Amino acid sequence: MELIDFIIHVDVHLQEFANAHGALIYGLLFLIIFVETGIVVMPFLPGDSLLFAAGALAATGVMDPWALFFLLWFAAVLGDNCNYWVGRTIGQRVYEWDSRWIKREHLAKTQGYFDRHGGKTIVFARFMPIIRTIAPFVAGVGKMPYRRFFLIDVFGGFVWIGSFIALGYGFGNLPIVKDNFMVVIFVIIGLSVMPGVIAAIKARQQAG
Repeated sequence: MELIDFIIHVDVHLQEFANAHGALIYGLLFLIIFVETGIVVMPFLPGDSLLFAAGALAATGVMDPWALFFLLWFAAVLGDNCNYWVGRTIGQRVYEWDSRWIKREHLAKTQGYFDRHGGKTIVFARFMPIIRTIAPFVAGVGKMPYRRFFLIDVFGGFVWIGSFIALGYGFGNLPIVKDNFMVVIFVIIGLSVMPGVIAAIKARQQAG
């Protein structure tokens, strides 16, 4: 319940943390982005909504937007690379596991994206909750060439971090957005999960 409250009221909680701890807000945001992208069993942490809220907070002067962007870009790339090497170390035997932490359906769904889109999955996955955490892990399990993975991942991280921080910075403090921030968060979450829902529906239709 605390996690849900944090996600729904992420703007309020970030502002409170910044007021209480100052520059440590950078460390908190770095940690959340790194954990969400770097630890395969933590796909439920906020990503898109957190970046939007952070951009909005930066626009008020609490944080430097460029420092925020480069720090979180580094966190996203570092997290994905850790995830990749864990997957590469574990290898194909992960598909034989029956763990509540690494669900087979998530692995299968992500593998399906790789089968259809190849390396572009690393970029697409950045904008899809759960899939963005699983994708670098699956890339490592499948032994995707590291140089190729790294270059694509750096680009994907740049687009993901940059776009949501820029959106938050530009629009997060508009009165209509501030007054309806919870609605905006739900819209962001809905748009983020929509590609996965559409893909699942198409897969069922093809299977039927």
